[in-house]
Amino acid sequence: MAAPAAVQRSVVSPAGRHTASLIFLHGSGDTGQGARAWIKQILNEEMAFQHIKVIYPTAPARPYTPMKGAFSNVWFDRYKICNDCPEHIESIDSMCRGLTDLINDEVKNGIAKSRILIGGFSMGGGMAMHLAFRFHQDLAGVFALSSFLNKDSAVYQALKRNESALPELFQCHGTADDLVLYSWGEETNKMLKSLGVSASLHTFPNLNHELNRTEIEKLKSWIVKKLPVEAPKANE
Repeated sequence: MAAPAAVQRSVVSPAGRHTASLIFLHGSGDTGQGARAWIKQILNEEMAFQHIKVIYPTAPARPYTPMKGAFSNVWFDRYKICNDCPEHIESIDSMCRGLTDLINDEVKNGIAKSRILIGGFSMGGGMAMHLAFRFHQDLAGVFALSSFLNKDSAVYQALKRNESALPELFQCHGTADDLVLYSWGEETNKMLKSLGVSASLHTFPNLNHELNRTEIEKLKSWIVKKLPVEAPKANE
């Protein structure tokens, strides 16, 4: 079988020396460029850092069952948008392979996996949890904004067998979310905690299925805490 095409990406370069990387996965039907522009609109500036490269990949277009099989930029397929149906594991695992190539590109550029964060909005956050907790437990951390895992998620099954240290999870969710219910995000957080993940859940009253400035500012603070500026080595 032919190798999957490289994932397209939009990149915000660090202002100074590149010593860490952040991968932000968009929600269903969006693009990397769209997610970047949305965050820029909310902050009135790029989400940019002195030392962290910010990468916004775009999911390849594929048939999406909740849209009656129409093509959409989605990280994986779903049988329906709910938390009590099976996961479409074949499409999830296929995209995990594609995104592993993206992580490996950063490693080849000299960035240790302990200096890489991955996360995203909605479906992007769900994708990031699969990628980090099942395949890349040595990443610096994971963030999930308005996201959830299905009740019988492969993530939970993997963590039941796990004995390694796990990346920390930073989760945000609006209480007025009518697409991905707040209770789904809360249940995901509780399940992951019970399986050994150090997980926080930041609640935003009256926020629907969207991002806001306070949330992104909190996320930025957490990013810098997980990926602090490194002192230059003596020979640099």
